[in-house]
Amino acid sequence: TPTPTSTLAPTDTPAATPLPTATATIPATDDYAALTVDALAARSYGDGDLRIERVLGVTDAFTRTLITYPSDGLTIYGFMDVPRNAGPGPFPVVLVLHGYVNPTSYNTLTYTTRYADALARAGYLAIHPNFRNWPPSDSGPENLRVGQAVDVLDLIALVQKQGSQPGPLAAADPERIGLWGHSMGGGIAQRVLTVSDAVDAAVLYGAMSGDEALNHQRILYFTNGARGLWEEGQAPPAEALQRISPINYLDRISAAVSIHHGELDDQVPLAWSENLCSRLEALGKPVECFTYPGQPHTFVGEGDRLFIQRVREFFDRTLKPG
Repeated sequence: TPTPTSTLAPTDTPAATPLPTATATIPATDDYAALTVDALAARSYGDGDLRIERVLGVTDAFTRTLITYPSDGLTIYGFMDVPRNAGPGPFPVVLVLHGYVNPTSYNTLTYTTRYADALARAGYLAIHPNFRNWPPSDSGPENLRVGQAVDVLDLIALVQKQGSQPGPLAAADPERIGLWGHSMGGGIAQRVLTVSDAVDAAVLYGAMSGDEALNHQRILYFTNGARGLWEEGQAPPAEALQRISPINYLDRISAAVSIHHGELDDQVPLAWSENLCSRLEALGKPVECFTYPGQPHTFVGEGDRLFIQRVREFFDRTLKPG
């Protein structure tokens, strides 16, 4: 059944009015030490608080607000959809992680908004962060997208700390957390899954590889504000890439995983998702894998509706009681 779309008009999109830009730094003692999976697992997250800046709109099914939260000294913006007619809550939380969009044209209510809205209509509290370097969030180091993974890990820790407590996350269940990641967001989600055991379920949709050597060679992503350029600069040494790449730490994943990829994806190779699926199956991890005939990198039409249905069914099984 097609998922109803939001009734919010384009004029509800928040203006890009960022706070003064802060700069986060990575210790210089080892060029790559702070980027490794082990280093991310050893550090702490969740300083400060998530805040609601203002209401963006109200539909029959959810209330959407503009939010901010701190990450590595940066202010990260995003939006949150809180269900209105799905009972009293608290609701399972799904973090919706966007893929690459040219930052010069990025808007907080970007292409992934429809997926957050569909989750809210299904009874999930959906939080959609703008990563660092996507306005109006502050600018900071990415370093093979490790910085964006830190943004997600900080958000997870804040949901755990503030969920079900009086305040902006009163309707959030801190014990039931899911991830949904497309493309770049799917690659970021894989890193988060190898670091945090707080995530119960994750959807990976046309996801980048967990092997940073492959990403360095192939993937199109944000480089100096231009879409369609390869990662610039020299790749880290092979030994460092081994420690940075989540593909080498899949045994640490405790979440159920649902993998989706379009057969005609010309941006992220289908083989990457097939390989990840095989690796997780070999490790005995709970995983399901779907290929969508005729679908491109971002699904359209019936394929997109089927994907949304499968995502809802997956989260219903893994995040909802009973």
